[in-house]
Amino acid sequence: MGGKRKTNENEGMEGEEDSKHNIKKMKNEKSEILPSSIKNKEKRSAVHAKLKHQKKLDKRKKLKARDAAAKRALELGEEPPPKQIPRTIENTREADETVCMPDDEELFAGNDADEFSAVLKQDRTPKILITTCRFNSTRGPAFITELLSVIPNSHYHKRGTYDLKKIVEYANNKEFTSIIVVHTNRREPDALLIIGLPDGPTAHFKLSSLVLRKDIKNHGNPTSHEPELVLNNFTTRLGHRIGRLIQSLFPQSPNFRGRRVVTFHNQRDFIFFRHHRYIFETKEIKQSESKGKKAKDTKGESISKEKVIARLQECGPRFTLKLVSLQHGTFDTKGGEFEWVHKPEMDTSRRRFFL
Repeated sequence: MGGKRKTNENEGMEGEEDSKHNIKKMKNEKSEILPSSIKNKEKRSAVHAKLKHQKKLDKRKKLKARDAAAKRALELGEEPPPKQIPRTIENTREADETVCMPDDEELFAGNDADEFSAVLKQDRTPKILITTCRFNSTRGPAFITELLSVIPNSHYHKRGTYDLKKIVEYANNKEFTSIIVVHTNRREPDALLIIGLPDGPTAHFKLSSLVLRKDIKNHGNPTSHEPELVLNNFTTRLGHRIGRLIQSLFPQSPNFRGRRVVTFHNQRDFIFFRHHRYIFETKEIKQSESKGKKAKDTKGESISKEKVIARLQECGPRFTLKLVSLQHGTFDTKGGEFEWVHKPEMDTSRRRFFL
């Protein structure tokens, strides 16, 4: 009988522990309820606000603990814990075999024999012909006038009814080094075609986010100096080739002491264009000569010093380019051979870039 009572008592104790565990589990489940599963709008917003506040508190605690650990390590003469690098799409980019290395001899040897070498070695002076598509729009000419102020030694020719192949022949006869065709759709420029002469290549870019000079707040007017060109993040073989194509549009002897900078910044295969000028201002800074006891005698005399302050002012236009295709030779829609074409199936991963 005694043995049966003990077993019953043990079973009762185990049952109580299980019920306590189940109650705790239920409480945890209730506390982990997602706001999206709550139907009542007021309760949902209250739970969401609580979770947000809790996340802020946890983040502050982590920062304080990290700062305290770093301070303690400095006091003890030890190395502080390494700083955490945030994960971004750029630094988690998929590995690419075509990324250019600084010791790639084959790449530098190819530079001397490519289509842009004559211009980049200053054997030829860049001379650019800018034209439009057959059906021009109102914003097209305004964009072209600003392109003419950005690119030195560029000339505008009206398209008319001429085919692009005839324009290429004309440009070759007149010793132009490149052609830029501004394509418009629904009264808005939406594409750029850059053709290298005499042997190509032809790059087709999608143009978006166009902001003209007049629409930029506190914009400036560009000067006549030859611009300094800045190319960023063109890291792959294809990016290197596109960078050299863009570079061939500008003279290779910029006025570094001048006042103009043209930037093509590649980020996630989007090429952002910006055009700035330097502004140098002289400001007077007043410094009091008297300090401490001397102030009573000299009555706080002040000396003014001049200081030169440099700042950037945007000149415009501002736009974004996205490479659609790169074709061997000059423009040819039927018999042209393409080096690279963007296809929708290439966009399977957000961390895969081609430039």
